[in-house]
Amino acid sequence: MKPIEIDKVQEWLEKFNHQSVFIHLETTNGAYASHFNSGINVGAYIRNANVTFEQAKIVQEDQSYRVGLKLEMGWIYAEGLTHWTIHEGSKLLLAGHDDEGRLMVALQISEKPFDY
Repeated sequence: MKPIEIDKVQEWLEKFNHQSVFIHLETTNGAYASHFNSGINVGAYIRNANVTFEQAKIVQEDQSYRVGLKLEMGWIYAEGLTHWTIHEGSKLLLAGHDDEGRLMVALQISEKPFDY
């Protein structure tokens, strides 16, 4: 993965507008991020949620980025993103890593379901 290039990521996000896509989204302070553990593990995980979004936007926050996907009746967003890549030619993979390279958040978008 490489550091986020906002214009290139925005271009990829827009390719998925108004299409049925599969989303993988996870956040954690558990196994991947035990250094932030304050006694209670928190996290979220969703894989192969089939959604259609009408708008997508990436914006820069301090030292990371936030991606928002506007659905017909709500939003999906991930913040703390730092890196990106295109996998298998068409899957957009975004991740947020801490200073030591540990995964904190992942957002992935694909036209086909992810392996599970």
